[in-house]
Amino acid sequence: MADEEEEKQIEYLSDGEVFRRNAFILITTMVDLNNLTRQDTSMLVDEILHCLFFLGLINSPPFSPRNLLGDDDDTLEYLENEYPEPFRLYSTQLPRRSPFSCLLDMVVRLYGQEKEDLIKDRLQTVVLQMKERTSSQILFSSTICVSQMCDSCRYYGVSMSTRGRPAGEILVAASCFGYWHRLASDAVMTYYPDKQKKLYFSRNIQLPSNVKCEAFNISEGRPMDPCRSCSDLFGLDTTERKRWAHGGCAEVESLSNLFKEESQVMEQLRPEENVPEENRRRAKMRVFNYLKQELKKFDKFKWDGKIYPDLNPNKI
Repeated sequence: MADEEEEKQIEYLSDGEVFRRNAFILITTMVDLNNLTRQDTSMLVDEILHCLFFLGLINSPPFSPRNLLGDDDDTLEYLENEYPEPFRLYSTQLPRRSPFSCLLDMVVRLYGQEKEDLIKDRLQTVVLQMKERTSSQILFSSTICVSQMCDSCRYYGVSMSTRGRPAGEILVAASCFGYWHRLASDAVMTYYPDKQKKLYFSRNIQLPSNVKCEAFNISEGRPMDPCRSCSDLFGLDTTERKRWAHGGCAEVESLSNLFKEESQVMEQLRPEENVPEENRRRAKMRVFNYLKQELKKFDKFKWDGKIYPDLNPNKI
């Protein structure tokens, strides 16, 4: 009873206020962690700024970079001087992944890939801060996944940290073209964006038995079963009945990072079938056309066809 009364007394912020607050939390956290990390991680600050500015632009209501920075002129001037490209390109180029993925990379760089508990704890601290006074999941991930082959390094991924359907759909497509490993992208494109398996393009993956892939709820720390979509994509065993959108789960990013670095895994992977390159181009064009259709909903974004930053050879 007391909990119910306390719940009623909480004054929840509007979704717009939460979006702006959580964007500011991510930006200031990234700047602080960048100063703590021994290696150069400024590119991650640069990337998250671009991603947040883009998401602010397509948000309803939209937010300018100045809005997201709380009209803090000193912070705005500092970031414009240190990271000019996000301010210049957020209205013409797509981010290649969601913002919490950039934070994950920063935390992994700070602690090292083997410090799983420290990584989870730091992300949990940020998520709990971003969840305050809101019942909406805005700009933070709910799930982290850890993948490993035998005694290899641990490879991490987080679920999509966007607000609303168009943003999530857009970033899944952008990740297929600009961030994920080709095999992970192919598995997602087998189902995306039609939510059912393509008849002409089937690239499901059956993970070998020596690959461990485990997901956890970030704010609560509890293990989570893969959803049905992750079972579709990677053959993961699950008792879960829920099927989230293909490409939105933490497993995709985590396994993609594993595929990028562990050649032994690549030798053991068994995509469901080989397909002609022409069919793959057809699947990519289906995703590309859907992406353009989604972007037409936002008059203020004029896509120049590029993804920011342009680091991945998996071109559109």
